[in-house]
Amino acid sequence: MQPVHLYTSPTCGYCHAAKRMLKSKGVKFTEIDVSRDSMKKQQMIQKTGRRTVPQIYIGQTHVGGFDDMNALEHAGKLDALLAG
Repeated sequence: MQPVHLYTSPTCGYCHAAKRMLKSKGVKFTEIDVSRDSMKKQQMIQKTGRRTVPQIYIGQTHVGGFDDMNALEHAGKLDALLAG
């Protein structure tokens, strides 16, 4: 299983949806809360080029946000990416 990292904020509905999806698949993930740490938020922006959360990484692959991960799921590609 690939390591999964999510940049999140506690008030973000899409962040909660992403975490629910991963938990429903039994995937463990590392959550990086950027809401109270401007340095972590800057790191996220530099790494992803995006300012919104969630930003999801599966292994070294930047998936994007929840909509992107959900599209992978509906296309039947998410499980293979998670498995590596």
